[in-house]
Amino acid sequence: MKVAAAKFKSQCLALMDEVEHKRKEIVITKRGRPVAKLVPVDAAANPLFGGMRGTGRVTGDIVSPVGVRWHAQR
Repeated sequence: MKVAAAKFKSQCLALMDEVEHKRKEIVITKRGRPVAKLVPVDAAANPLFGGMRGTGRVTGDIVSPVGVRWHAQR
């Protein structure tokens, strides 16, 4: 669906509700040229930060020395 910018400006909230309920995108045009797209949010998408929270686990001691000598400055 295409909507002129002026119509989008006057009916923004109603168009957002329509995108949410119908799950269809709206292309916003300015002078007949597409300039923006309003799309429904995918609720199943992982967030950029914290998306893997709780997926790892510590299986041993991660603080104590491992018994191997090494030199940081060689």
